[in-house]
Order: sequence, then C-alpha cells, then structure tokens
Amino acid sequence: MSRPYAPGQHIPVDLLLRAYASGVFPMAEHAEDPEVFWVRPESRGVIPLDAFHVPRSLRKLQKRSPFEIRIDSDFEGVIDGCAEPAEGRLDTWINAPIRQAYRDLFELGHCHTVEAWLDGELVGGLYGVTLGRAFFGESMFSRVSNASKICLVHLVERLRERDFALLDTQFTTEHLKGFGAIDIPRKRYERMLAEALDGNAVFYP
Repeated sequence: MSRPYAPGQHIPVDLLLRAYASGVFPMAEHAEDPEVFWVRPESRGVIPLDAFHVPRSLRKLQKRSPFEIRIDSDFEGVIDGCAEPAEGRLDTWINAPIRQAYRDLFELGHCHTVEAWLDGELVGGLYGVTLGRAFFGESMFSRVSNASKICLVHLVERLRERDFALLDTQFTTEHLKGFGAIDIPRKRYERMLAEALDGNAVFYP
C-alpha cells in the first residue's frame, strides 16, 4: 500500500475524481482523525462481473424478496450505517472530510447507494463511486442478516444491465471472495481501469 499524496483535511471533488481515474482512493486512520491519506495498493480487489457467484442459500432468499431495494434514496443513512461499529470493526475509516467528499460526489451524480429497507427502516446498504464504466465499491453494512449481501447482488445485476465493465472492491475479504472477488496486480488493474474509463455507463436513473 502506498500513500502518494500528502494528507489533507478537505478533498476537492475534481481531485477525488482524478484520483479514482488513476487508481488511487482516500482513507483515514479512524473516524475522529481530521486528515486523510491516499492509497494505491500493490494488488487490487475486483469482482469480475462475468464471474460473480451467488451462494445457493442467498439465491433462494433473494427469490422471496425479503427487502425493498431502493437506489439513491438515503445517502446519509447509508454512510451512517457504514460508519457505525460492527462485528469485527469497532472503528471506521469514514471521517468528516470523507463524508463531505462523498456527499459532494453524490450531489454531482458520481456516488450512488443501493439500499435494503424492511418495514420502512433502512436495514442495510452499500455505496460507491461511478466513473466511466467503472463502479468503485466503498463500504457496506447490515443491521439485518443478509441485507448487504442482497444489496450486492442487486448492484451486480444493475452493473451488468447497464454495461459497466469494472467492479472495484479496493481490497478483498473472505466475505467478498465468496462472491468471486479476486486480487489482481496493480499493472493489470490499471489496464482494466483504463478500458473501463474509455466509455460511459449510467447507474441511475
């Protein structure tokens, strides 16, 4: 992991989009840290859209439509959910500058959410950045079992339907590997990114 740019307390939107276009993204040490640093991993996590795997039990659950799925209806609720403590994660890298930066991207149509609702309450979701034909997944959360997993399935279906070429997960986890996530070297990722940026896909509406 490298940190090619100096930390800062404000992330201009144009800088953030240029960073994504060059394979770089921001993080913070913890929620209360006022600064951010820039990350360019040696290996990058991606989910190949043509090799996405849905476990059989989740496929059965999805057929029952347990959640109402919404797109871009509650950005603040999703980022709050992604920032709250969860099992195995007591703190978050989503600090105030990052919140504001992605809020700005959302208002410009470059950041999107997929949300799971149950009985009128937001119970899971994910958010990410779109640029060209690439979707850069940032974070996800669940307050009800399988909510974020169902959102991920809907995300991939939407990306396929709308001719996206790249689903970037930044890093891989055992959870994401179960859906087909793999690590690829930086050079290969940069070639895939360049191809995905050569074109345009519309995530929403």
